[in-house]
Parts: sequence; structure tokens; C-alpha cells
Amino acid sequence: MNAMKHVFDEILGMFVDDGSLAIAILILVGFSALLAETIGFPLMAGVVLFAGCLVILIENVVRATRRG
Repeated sequence: MNAMKHVFDEILGMFVDDGSLAIAILILVGFSALLAETIGFPLMAGVVLFAGCLVILIENVVRATRRG
């Protein structure tokens, strides 16, 4: 049973290594979709999504380097 839990944790870790990163990206995608529907200008939502992903990625890398 312990081995199965370890395997499950490893598989889950491949997809969601950092929970805060996954949550931030989900929030950003939701915000971008809402923005695209609200203003009716999907290009702007795409720019927000791209820039937001860059900011989230940079923040995550900086936080990871400080941890270890």
C-alpha cells in the first residue's frame, strides 16, 4: 500500500509540482477568459494571458531559487 501511495504521489507531482503555480495559472486563465468575453477583444485577453504567464513563471523561478 505504501508503494502505491508513493507511485501516486510521484505521478501527481509530475503534473502539479507546485500547487501555487497551478492555482495562479488557473486564476489567470479564468481572468483572461472573462476579459475576452467582457470587452469583446480577444487579442487583449491573449496579451494579458501571455504577460501573466511570464510574470507567474518568473515569480515561481525566483521563489524556487530562494528556497533551495
